[in-house]
Amino acid sequence: MQLDLNLLTALDALLEEGSVAGAAARLHVTAPAMSRSLGRIRKATGDPILVRTGRSMVPTTRALAMRAQVHTLVQQAHHLLSAEQELDLAALDRVFTVRWHDALTAACGTDLIAAVREGAPGVRLRLSAEPGADDAELRRGEVDLESSSSAPALPDIRHRLLGRDRLVVAVRPGHPLTEGPLTVERYAAAEHLTVSRRGNLRDPIDDLLTARGLARRVVAAGPTAAFALGLARDTDLVVTLPEAVTRAAREHLGLAALPPPLALPDVPLHLLWHQRYENDRAHAWLRERATEIIQTLFTAPAAPTASP
Repeated sequence: MQLDLNLLTALDALLEEGSVAGAAARLHVTAPAMSRSLGRIRKATGDPILVRTGRSMVPTTRALAMRAQVHTLVQQAHHLLSAEQELDLAALDRVFTVRWHDALTAACGTDLIAAVREGAPGVRLRLSAEPGADDAELRRGEVDLESSSSAPALPDIRHRLLGRDRLVVAVRPGHPLTEGPLTVERYAAAEHLTVSRRGNLRDPIDDLLTARGLARRVVAAGPTAAFALGLARDTDLVVTLPEAVTRAAREHLGLAALPPPLALPDVPLHLLWHQRYENDRAHAWLRERATEIIQTLFTAPAAPTASP
């Protein structure tokens, strides 16, 4: 059987859009033409690919299994055939998935969307919630850009250090810790809130306190920085968070930011992507916009830090 490789492009669009009409619009063909392509794909694969559920269509198990590989093949073919062409941002039609920490998305997501809309109006962004470390999604091409506090261990994951954030102690206005010097003993005696998607009630700060013969009482773990800051505003709970990426949220809530009473390590901020996109001009353009926007967080004056 002779396979028409154009079907890969059609299949990629169908799996991306989840509908014949959406895929047709994306590839600038008619809906009947896309329906015929779907029929040929079904015949070639022996699988229905998309099945109707109510008013929508959902991919089959096999379609889900092949989606990442199909997307990768299409992107590689596109790069192979267009490597010498200049990047036409005005004509660029592409979807990028950006998975950042929630605090970073809150701080920079709006500016990133605005920059992309201005520079490449045909580009669409998916700002995905960060579920935790999963280099597999980067490797499969399901995520284009990711944020991380650590450099990747895998050689096929590229990264760029954007800056180093410092930790601050966030409390409500009028909190007892805002009155008088903040000693390490007063800090440890307060009731604390950690930020952890996995619900961890302990983090490296506790190890530093233990080394000093102290222990803090963590009464709750919140899933996001936004949740933690909101709770700190309405209670006497103390939350220790990166200064730069939470600055706007803290100021919006009117929270006080205090220097920690013990020396805490800086928090690196890395931008990660898979090596397949290293020479992808559209992806490189997005990386540069993201880098410029994120690095503005580190240009504003930061809260003072305590002496060791």
